[in-house]
Amino acid sequence: MIRFLAQLAAALLAIPVVLAVLYNFGTPASTLMLYRMATGQRVERVWTPLSRMSPTLVRTVVASEDTRFCRHIGIDITEMRTMVEKADDLEDLRGTSTITMQVVKNLFLWPHPELTRKVLEMPLALWLDLVMSKRRIMEIYLNIAEWGPNGTFGVTVAARDAFGLPPARLNAAQSARLAVMLPNPARRSAATPSPGVLRLADRLEARVPREAADMIDCLHLGD
Repeated sequence: MIRFLAQLAAALLAIPVVLAVLYNFGTPASTLMLYRMATGQRVERVWTPLSRMSPTLVRTVVASEDTRFCRHIGIDITEMRTMVEKADDLEDLRGTSTITMQVVKNLFLWPHPELTRKVLEMPLALWLDLVMSKRRIMEIYLNIAEWGPNGTFGVTVAARDAFGLPPARLNAAQSARLAVMLPNPARRSAATPSPGVLRLADRLEARVPREAADMIDCLHLGD
């Protein structure tokens, strides 16, 4: 019985390892998208290549979510060490999630419990960074992130719903309003932002130019 369980666990762990390679192609869906589809809930996502997104949007999301995206190996050891030193409990460690780790969570894992998921999330993020380009990781992230309260996924639908624009035409202010939605897309709105959301977006927009020198050079956006 123990041997069977060990083999079953190994087989289950092999699934994301293999899928990480296969997801270099196609238009993958997140586990939340698949769950919502399986349970008959709304899912709307329009896949858009990174080449058809505004570099300003991409830069703003990186500035908001993971400023060292082009420099780390899937997990940001430098940032993690700093956060661990400051953290009082596990809740404080949420800021250590890189964009790569968020992609791993969205593609292969689940929202809770936090500690169990983190144990799997970190080695899978290292693997994803090894077998997938930064550009592809970012493209997947922007197309599978939950971006609204009712089955809205990906920046294309979010930009359309908020501003009536494709992601290629978003300006700095619009990009910032979309980026600050990501930590809590069920409660934050880019179309009708609260004063708090507007303050966050204004601060992010002001901060992006100062951090932009080499923040997205690994993505080769050609801007």
